[in-house]
Amino acid sequence: MKPTDAEIGAYIAGYPVSWLAALDRAPWALTEEAADLIGARLASLDPEYRVADGVAVHRRAVVEAGATVKAPAIIGPECRVAAGSYLRGGCWLEAGCTVGPGSELKSAFLFAGAAVAHFNFVGDSLLGAGVNLEAGAVIANHRNEAPETRIVLTLAGRRIETGARKFGALVGDGVRVGANAVIAPGAALPRGTVVPRLGLVDQSV
Repeated sequence: MKPTDAEIGAYIAGYPVSWLAALDRAPWALTEEAADLIGARLASLDPEYRVADGVAVHRRAVVEAGATVKAPAIIGPECRVAAGSYLRGGCWLEAGCTVGPGSELKSAFLFAGAAVAHFNFVGDSLLGAGVNLEAGAVIANHRNEAPETRIVLTLAGRRIETGARKFGALVGDGVRVGANAVIAPGAALPRGTVVPRLGLVDQSV
């Protein structure tokens, strides 16, 4: 069953008024279809974006030499994508986001001010406004130990069988994830959660 906009909005306040909500898809469907959805959105961006080869970069964003940004992608105003970072599978950065050196995003949606700052992996996930991942933190998107397992998400007190084999996390506004922590597939972190350094969050166990 698809979560309501209000349920997702309890985690990410900007979600119900965003273009994502208008698509009427579950979070795991958004990430699964990220490339198609972001590719389709390129045509409706305002002239402040420079679009080349399926990658849109706002004129007030910085993509450093040595960053790899695979189409499709949308990088919003005041974002910074550092040298050595890698964006693939359809990525959307709203405004003021940071993707630091050695960080990889795969099919990820970042709301304003989210920072994936140093040597992180974020797969198939939605990150709320002001989220911060310290160095080495990982949001995993696939259960390597049980590759046929479908992701289960516990959201607003109810377990949801997503049917997806790949989904990372729904990360609420202002969440802080400590260095070298791991968020296992299918996590939903309420606003303001603090995950300690070296911590493990596995809500499906």
